[in-house]
Amino acid sequence: MSQHIGILTAGGDSPGLNAAIRGVGKAAQGVYDMRVIGFRDGFRGLVENRAVDLGGGVLSGILTVGGTILGTSRDKPHKMKIGGKVQDMTDVIVENYQANHLDALVCLGGGGTQKNALVLKEKGLNVITMPKTIDNDVGLTDTTFGFDTALGIATDAIDRLHSTAHSHHRIIVVEIMGHRAGWLALGAGIAGGADVILLPEMPYSLQTVADAITDRVKSGKNFSIVAVAEGAMSVEDAARVQAIHERIQSAEAADERKARKQAKSDLKAIEAGAGDHTLQLARQLEELTGLESRPTILGHLQRGGTPSAADRLLATRLGTACADLINDQHFGVMVAARGEHAVPVPLEEVAGNKKLVPPDHPWVVSAGRVGVCLGN
Repeated sequence: MSQHIGILTAGGDSPGLNAAIRGVGKAAQGVYDMRVIGFRDGFRGLVENRAVDLGGGVLSGILTVGGTILGTSRDKPHKMKIGGKVQDMTDVIVENYQANHLDALVCLGGGGTQKNALVLKEKGLNVITMPKTIDNDVGLTDTTFGFDTALGIATDAIDRLHSTAHSHHRIIVVEIMGHRAGWLALGAGIAGGADVILLPEMPYSLQTVADAITDRVKSGKNFSIVAVAEGAMSVEDAARVQAIHERIQSAEAADERKARKQAKSDLKAIEAGAGDHTLQLARQLEELTGLESRPTILGHLQRGGTPSAADRLLATRLGTACADLINDQHFGVMVAARGEHAVPVPLEEVAGNKKLVPPDHPWVVSAGRVGVCLGN
């Protein structure tokens, strides 16, 4: 009998998702005669059993389309809001998995999706994941699909900002996505010729950044481009956050609920103010350097539009490998990119494994050698 597989896309949308759906679906149907169904809007669609047949011509023409034809959501199987109440819906997912006669479930997503898939694996489901995120922060894979497209968009934006920065003798502070991982800001900053790159992994000194810009002015360069990741923090703010985390750990160890609650509240207050970080940074640099400064926030532009050729190729490669693994009954893994190969990695090793930018990474070294200020 032919196998039945389900597929869903979870977390934030990302270029290449449709290419991945197509890669899995076409290989599964055309090579292995499997039946493929999709679930709308991530894990919520699986809970609500909102299935759609991906046979026939459904997969035709979607290779170049951005977003996901299945829709997505950030719902977690074990912590899903239903009727205003957070509930564990994993048992319902198991029931719907069985009701649809599934032999495997393919989950396309980033770090959160890897964790959620592991929860379902532990419930006894045959699960396979594929790494998707523009942040490129999923561990144990060379890269994630969506990253290359976003990198190109952010680089193009920096290219365009050069002309206005140069014409008006300004500092342009451009915010690039990346809360905890700075791969996108680092890559786009280098490729776009940014003069300063600020990353979440490397707390910066505001004075060091201002001095670097002032030195450029002294050498006759009266404009600067500052590429800053969303989650970049000053040395002072990073110390505050670290102190709060230590308070949380201490309160948890002593089972002091009130102290833990207060510490978490303080942390949320800092995170809530992070949204104005780029605007504040632009104002501070203007005051310290005397140069007019303008903030630019790229936002969701980086996640939209047609996927790059590299992302289409990567998503197709991993998708067809995923179909092979299902046929071989190899479950409980993420299909990782390793060189030109697709390698199955146990979900236990992937879940919670966030790939951050190490301070000695070749990109960081290269940035420093071409004179980029990293703020430290």
